[in-house]
Formats: sequence, structure tokens, C-alpha cells
Amino acid sequence: MCTYTTVKDAVDGSAKGPNGSWFHVSDVTVYFDHPVHAMAEHTLNIDFANPAKGPNARVALELTAQSARDLVAAIQEALAAVPADMQV
Repeated sequence: MCTYTTVKDAVDGSAKGPNGSWFHVSDVTVYFDHPVHAMAEHTLNIDFANPAKGPNARVALELTAQSARDLVAAIQEALAAVPADMQV
């Protein structure tokens, strides 16, 4: 069963896309659904994009639920180790 829950937000960063080229990402979309490529029934899908640059300015992730939880924990651990004044 799909929830159709989709979370969209603005981000500020860079991603390495097709042909190894870097581009600015301004948008992120996160949803739990059937994957396109991953070998799992459902995955947490994360799309980083810059819509102003067209459909090729996109990086997509399909993670199992456990992998997504592990990624969140790793991000939190990495940020907790950085002094607050550097997190601007």
C-alpha cells in the first residue's frame, strides 16, 4: 500500500549529476513508495533537483527504510561533531 505522502522543501547545496558535472540543488522531494531501480518492495526516495536547470539537473536516491534511518543517524552524528559556529 502506498501512502502518497510527499515532503518537499528548499535546500542549498551542490550535487554531482549526469556526466560527472556539478550543479546547484535548490529543491528536495522525499517520499516512501515503490522504487524504480532498487531491489526492494518499497523505498524512501529522495530527489535533489534544480528545476530551473531542467530535468537533467536531478539526483535521485532509493533507500531501504533501514538504510534511510542509518543515513539520518550518520548525518546527525556528523553534525553533532561540528562546532555550532561552523554550521552556518
